[in-house]
Amino acid sequence: MFTTGYSIAIIGISICVLLCGVGSCVGLYKTSAAAAGVLGEEPKKFGKIMVLVLLPATQGIYGFIIGIIASGGLAEGMSKAAGFAMLGAVLPMAISGLASGYFQGKAAANCIYAVGKQESLSGKLIVYPGMIEFYAILGLIISIMLVGQIG
Repeated sequence: MFTTGYSIAIIGISICVLLCGVGSCVGLYKTSAAAAGVLGEEPKKFGKIMVLVLLPATQGIYGFIIGIIASGGLAEGMSKAAGFAMLGAVLPMAISGLASGYFQGKAAANCIYAVGKQESLSGKLIVYPGMIEFYAILGLIISIMLVGQIG
């Protein structure tokens, strides 16, 4: 199936961008659905919940960043070992992007419902989905460090 290191690396980069995008899409689906429910009752809360709605979008951005950085390390004649190294290097971002996008969307959606009930909580509640963001950032940093080591 894998014939060259180049194709292995391309598949790894594609998987990373794809999984991070899927995590963001699912997370954004959850937050936008929650926001629609709250805003249907109280449209004035738009500014209070917008940041919570958009938080899961960052994982897709991080996956895209890794895709760009890793693409810079592609070479037509790269060995299979280098191809597998690239695949391994982008996996931390791929997995953390998928998982954190999904779970951050769930957490942020619940925070949006809470803001719908008590508007004064909006500043405090960003902490909970923000803690999940931390793990996406760790995946981003590790993948950047690993991609940089492939020679």
